[in-house]
Amino acid sequence: MNFQAIRVIFHQEMLRAYETLFQSLASPVISTCLYFIVFGSAIGSRIEDIEGVSYGLFIVPGLTMLSLLTQSIANASFGIFFPKFTGTIYEIHSAPISHFEILIGYVGAAATKSLIIGIIILFTASFFVELKIAHPFLMVTFLILTCISFSLFGFIIGLWANDFEKLQVIPLLVITPLVFLGGSFYSVSMLPPFWQTVTLFNPVVYLISGFRWSFFEVSDVSVGVSLAMIVGFLVVCIGIVGWMFRTGYRVKQ
Repeated sequence: MNFQAIRVIFHQEMLRAYETLFQSLASPVISTCLYFIVFGSAIGSRIEDIEGVSYGLFIVPGLTMLSLLTQSIANASFGIFFPKFTGTIYEIHSAPISHFEILIGYVGAAATKSLIIGIIILFTASFFVELKIAHPFLMVTFLILTCISFSLFGFIIGLWANDFEKLQVIPLLVITPLVFLGGSFYSVSMLPPFWQTVTLFNPVVYLISGFRWSFFEVSDVSVGVSLAMIVGFLVVCIGIVGWMFRTGYRVKQ
């Protein structure tokens, strides 16, 4: 294992985040504050408690997951796409470093940045609501698994995309709608029976539901099912990345 090469890639990606500190950290915090002002205060004051949890508190896990998913995908996809765009990826291919080590470096940095953002968002939320976490270990588990799995997904998008338009199309047209329709700001039980069934086909529902259970012991689906879904998605992403590296699909282009 070439730990030196992994450290160099990891350090380079973390340094890029430091150079764009406002965009990387301040922007998610400001967005969270705006969500709390609009949804938590303006709208939340008109909504009754959801399963014994105040609305402002109820949306905290959904807001955190919203940022985690988007930031993980964005960090990982741009991290590997930029070397392809500039041509410096050929230097990485010619270096004595395996595909697995490249993956650890880029995905590890993207997941770390997303994890930091998630912690900052939870800290910011504590200024608006009295945040209590019923199962801290499970909460951290969901945070870490989500950051890693969606960083892997973003890495796949970065390898697949050959221009900036393709780099943005899946996050904007697929992931964002799935997150907003995945119970970020409401409980699935509030929907009519037909739409409850339809919503259960949205994989993001399981992430948010399990993450929310770690806070309030309130969820739309079983926490075991939520964990199985996120682990299954992680395994699928690892399989796809492995296939792309073995076949060279969009890796050497």
